[in-house]
Amino acid sequence: MPLIQMRDIFKTYHLGEVDVPVLKGVSLQIEPGELVALMGVSGSGKSTLMNILGCLDHPSSGEYWLDGQEVSGLSSDQRANLRNRKLGFVFQNFNLLPRTSALDNVAMPLTYSAQHLSERQARQRAADMLKRVGLDDRMHHEPSQLSGGQQQRVAIARALINSPPLLFADEPTGNLDSRTSQEVLEMFTQLNRQDGLTIILVTHDPHVAQHAQRIIRIHDGVIVAPGSAPASSLSFSGRSQIAASETPGSNQGQTDHAASGGQP
Repeated sequence: MPLIQMRDIFKTYHLGEVDVPVLKGVSLQIEPGELVALMGVSGSGKSTLMNILGCLDHPSSGEYWLDGQEVSGLSSDQRANLRNRKLGFVFQNFNLLPRTSALDNVAMPLTYSAQHLSERQARQRAADMLKRVGLDDRMHHEPSQLSGGQQQRVAIARALINSPPLLFADEPTGNLDSRTSQEVLEMFTQLNRQDGLTIILVTHDPHVAQHAQRIIRIHDGVIVAPGSAPASSLSFSGRSQIAASETPGSNQGQTDHAASGGQP
């Protein structure tokens, strides 16, 4: 069963008496365990599509199935609950809480989790996740005491703390230098290969997109030029402790499935 199935998604914003169509019949499919790049220039509809995929917004019409559940008609509270259980987000600007340690930043989503962990259990899980991304010696540092790359690692650990099946990375290297960007992209590659994590890289940068197994391009609110991108053969050279010995999954090099299909 596809993890994501969109059928004929439209999104129109109403600005006074003016209707502004942004998405114009988007249909796409993403399988579990894929690493996909969603590419588009500013104004293409890329951000709107990501917001709908990430249950941050709802379409004007069409169907959106996420992990077997039709979610296009959910209320804002229902979408928030779904995001907490099934989705992780990494953003360009990190969005960490200032004057709050890396450990507490990572543990914060567990406050809203249905798992009802004790404070000790939550902090232990956050510590384990920070170790996994190579920041065991920076757990008690605040964001202002961390480099940009370290802050992004904290953000990745926070996004994964609830073990979501799907991770969105929205321009995740936009504020990083080239070396640190490469390390972060390699980390995404390893999370996908080792854990089978489904990742959607939202980007306008072809260099970032080439790390994906396939690229979905959007232009003027429609999906165009579907095709596959070479799967990255990168070795993991960053400080993360995620193992680099895993072989790529069987979904490497798949072609784009951007089309409507049967109901999940």
